[in-house]
Amino acid sequence: MTASFDERISRAAELSKTFPAAAELLLFYQQLTQFQKPIHAELSSKNETDTNALLCYFPALIKLVKRAGPEPLADYGNQHLRTVEAQQELLHACWQRGTDFSLCSAQFYARVLLQPYAEHLASRGQIDFSAATPTCPFCSAHPVVGVLRGEGDGASRRLICSLCSTEWPFRRVICPNCGEQDKDNLPVYTAPNFPHVRVDACDTCQTYIKSVDFTKDGRAVPVVDELATVALNIWAEDHGYAKLETNLLGM
Repeated sequence: MTASFDERISRAAELSKTFPAAAELLLFYQQLTQFQKPIHAELSSKNETDTNALLCYFPALIKLVKRAGPEPLADYGNQHLRTVEAQQELLHACWQRGTDFSLCSAQFYARVLLQPYAEHLASRGQIDFSAATPTCPFCSAHPVVGVLRGEGDGASRRLICSLCSTEWPFRRVICPNCGEQDKDNLPVYTAPNFPHVRVDACDTCQTYIKSVDFTKDGRAVPVVDELATVALNIWAEDHGYAKLETNLLGM
């Protein structure tokens, strides 16, 4: 079930106190989510389906990043997104995924605006969850985090889309990147400081995705708890694993 914008905002504020090392990231994320919330509401009320409707939000986003974000992101917005043409090209390229976004700054601006747009579209679309594909059954984006939910004597696994926030079922013992199914090649790593979040790695393709275990913390909001546990990202990448998909802040 997709967490509401209010749930994300509240959880980010809560975890910024619980995990002070990630407080700066979480408070920036909180402001971005507060920015996204009315965009989603307006798109939904107008039943808007054109990405050009997002162009009017660029000036406020650039101003927000200049005020509260890291300097490199602010500089990118001021230098490369000053014209409507540049903004439109970025949105269309990211939505169509015809461009390899090696620049995290470009991807960041596009994602902030496309996430509420994609969530709006997903909420009104018919989604087939039967295939259990490794990419989103609605928009084909990669998952940003996994979820473990109690089911019988164990837990079922679901994945959450990095773009439209759709949550879909996926087998537990399989790599969502390369399809590896040998459990000996799919190690799981945990840390005492984050008992409800784990690293699901694959030794075959050397990628990882984090999973949030609701059986250990039922109050978790996966996309926020994933961001709060950035220390696990650092550990995984120090051990040679690359993240399957980055979050909103490019981590």
